[in-house]
Amino acid sequence: MEKTPTPFEKRHRDGSLWARGQTLDDLPTGYWEWFRIDGTRLRSGHFQAGRQVGEWTTYDKTGAVYKVTRMKEG
Repeated sequence: MEKTPTPFEKRHRDGSLWARGQTLDDLPTGYWEWFRIDGTRLRSGHFQAGRQVGEWTTYDKTGAVYKVTRMKEG
C-alpha cells in the first residue's frame, strides 16, 4: 500500500507562514516554499526523500526571481 504525504506548515513567531510543503516518513518530499515575515516568497523547490532535487529558485524582496540553482544529483 502506497503512503500518502502529510501536509506541513511552519510559522514565524508572529504567526505568519514561514514554510509550506509535505513530508513522507518525516522527510520533506515534493514541492516546498519558504516565505519572509512580510509574506513574500523567499525560496522554492522540490525534495525527494529528504534531498533537494532539480531547480531551486531564490526570490528577491519584491518576489521576483533572483537566481535559480540546479541541485547536483547523487
